[in-house]
Amino acid sequence: MEVYPSLPGGPLGCCNLKWPPTPCADLMQARRPSFPPRRWLACASLALACTLASAQTAQVRQPADLRAARDPAMQQALEGAVRDLGLQPSLAQHRLSVALVDVTDSKAPRLAMLNGDEMMYAASMPKIGILVGALAEAESGRFPLDEQRLLAMNRMIRNSSNEDATRVLNWVGGERLLEWLQSDRFRLYDAHAGGGLWVGKGYGPEPAFRRDPVHNLSHGATAFQVARLYTMLADGTLFTPRFNALMMDILSNPGIHHKFVRALEGVPGVRIFRKSGTWKNYHADSALVEQDGRRFVMVAIAEDADGGDWLVRLGQRMHQIAMSGPRPIAMSNGRPIAGG
Repeated sequence: MEVYPSLPGGPLGCCNLKWPPTPCADLMQARRPSFPPRRWLACASLALACTLASAQTAQVRQPADLRAARDPAMQQALEGAVRDLGLQPSLAQHRLSVALVDVTDSKAPRLAMLNGDEMMYAASMPKIGILVGALAEAESGRFPLDEQRLLAMNRMIRNSSNEDATRVLNWVGGERLLEWLQSDRFRLYDAHAGGGLWVGKGYGPEPAFRRDPVHNLSHGATAFQVARLYTMLADGTLFTPRFNALMMDILSNPGIHHKFVRALEGVPGVRIFRKSGTWKNYHADSALVEQDGRRFVMVAIAEDADGGDWLVRLGQRMHQIAMSGPRPIAMSNGRPIAGG
């Protein structure tokens, strides 16, 4: 599969998402890249972003209440999968958190989770929160998406570069990022509901600038809030369409092949948009998966030396559960528009 869509465009540095877009388009025509197009990461999304009339006035639909989407049949299947894999003791010891969301019908998602509100150390997986903050700043017109920044954002996600994660975090600002994560718009961290997605430290030797107020974690997450983030992305309610597309592009084509990616390797027709994390005994993975007209979100966080293997096996079982769900009955531009 072609990783970088072949749309016309030039150096990403010309796109600063400011109105009017015409000078940007002119520059793109005048300054063609002189080396292979794969260097121009996310060029298709940036070409679209250059036509943005006004990020400040764009409207984003409100997401549905995912907590109200609990599905008893899928919940039972997920509980059975964990039990079959021998992971029930780890679940009882709060060393495992899992969430699965069928988003094939975006108007009627189906949720199953186990320890979904358990706040756990999630290693590099919260870098997806840094990406949310960076794109929120860009959508607001305060973060120029030049070539340097896009390359850093791609390396932060696809290759889990610690240096680039710290770089992007510093560009956004640590406290500013936490404002976004806790904002009424995203609500990805809620101290009154167990926590959520938290980034209170760069990914280097520097000390934490602010640990989460409930669990004192520097890089934490709950499976539910990460699943909710992907559900909003899938539904188009995380950002405006152009920034949604850019985030999907950055999450595509993961550069590290383990956990959920390994679980789905060799499965025909699978597309995966993903961010994982590993540190010592902590293993985490999160993904939006597309296959045969279905779309689903998988999230798991484990604390165990064998946690990476747990996530491979969990990923395989969650894939089976999601693919056995209701079939989509109609398609629009290759996307399912209703559940059957």
